[in-house]
Amino acid sequence: MNAAGGQLLTTTAELAAVRADFPILERTVRGGRPLVYLDTAATAQKPRCVLEAEQEFYERTNAAVHRGAHQLAEEATEAYEAARAAVAAFVGAAEDEIVWTKNATEALNLVTYAFSNASLGRGGDAARELFALAPGDEIVVTEAEHHANLVPWQELCARTGATLRWIGTDDDGRLDPETYSVINERTRVVALTHASNVTGAISPVADVVALARWAGALVVLDACQSAAHLPLDLRALDVDFAAFSGHKMLGPTGVGVLYGKRDLLDALPPFLTGGSMVETVTMETTTYAAPPNRFEAGTQMVAQTVGLHAAVNYLDELGMDALAVHEAALTTQLLDGVASVPGVRVLGPADSSDRLAVVAFAVDGVHPHDVGQLLDDAGIAVRVGHHCAQPVHRRLGVHASARASAGVYTTTDEIEAFVDALGRVRAFFGAHHG
Repeated sequence: MNAAGGQLLTTTAELAAVRADFPILERTVRGGRPLVYLDTAATAQKPRCVLEAEQEFYERTNAAVHRGAHQLAEEATEAYEAARAAVAAFVGAAEDEIVWTKNATEALNLVTYAFSNASLGRGGDAARELFALAPGDEIVVTEAEHHANLVPWQELCARTGATLRWIGTDDDGRLDPETYSVINERTRVVALTHASNVTGAISPVADVVALARWAGALVVLDACQSAAHLPLDLRALDVDFAAFSGHKMLGPTGVGVLYGKRDLLDALPPFLTGGSMVETVTMETTTYAAPPNRFEAGTQMVAQTVGLHAAVNYLDELGMDALAVHEAALTTQLLDGVASVPGVRVLGPADSSDRLAVVAFAVDGVHPHDVGQLLDDAGIAVRVGHHCAQPVHRRLGVHASARASAGVYTTTDEIEAFVDALGRVRAFFGAHHG
């Protein structure tokens, strides 16, 4: 990193030093225009230290982990487990509470399929007591969920006969406390997002966890949007499982994380089976390794974990508190800027409290894809579509939206350029559509 750690985002010069760590920000797009990247909620750009960490691993250390006795295998295994320790510390967990997956979607599916296996009688008495579901049991999600934390639970209900219920959202896209009563004595699981990838609204996790504890239910948290933007302590949140992905937190694609409380992982039956996750195998039966290895079948994404290690080190050096302050200011600027454009509606809370720098919006009379194309012509990258969250869009009265999302490297000048370009959208398409 080019600047000294601790206070990297308080001045223009310090932010410029951080931006210099991200090679992709130097490129131009669409006729030589500078890239304005406002799609961090979809995937974050990577600092040079992450790129170099992966390259160095392949050049000097590449080997299969937990297998060979040669030096490269030892070094690769050390790097793999050092990454686990770093990620665990970053989110307030123990090393053996961190399971590597290929992404957050796989992590959430791992949990739901493990519930299925327990429901079929696999995994022993502890698994059946904790995870087995049957008709009459209920799973609660929220209307704000990404499809990755909704569809797997729908499928689990279809496989087990459990019933899916949900906490609704209000007109701002926040969780509606009047619907919390769906959590009751039949609730076995409550799954919720830490922060919406559409509205940016931060969920009142403590309130929901308290209700889940009263009901005796397990809590599963989708932390994809929060892990790279807020200080995260999963033990303090007291959730039972959590999932997040490397690529949204400055790390590589192809690596995700499942957090689980140690006693729950001990009881959880495996999802994928094969090599590396076994203890003893005979032709008749198999016993499984202890967590986290039990859930890491096959050849693992070692280089990606090494890259993620570099990413969390980078975020630690920045300071998550400083990053949150920086992004809070960007949130206010984004909200004020979008709201200032006539004919443009912010989807989600209009104020920046308990909110991330993720601002979805609808432009009157213009399809989101057309909005995105015109912004792209100006060199501004935003997301368009339903963002894998159709229910909350439907609740807010639209089929799709455009979305601008900021990150550690985003500047106020970039947001000004975005707002200026957004202000030209309706006039441009009005002239063409009559």
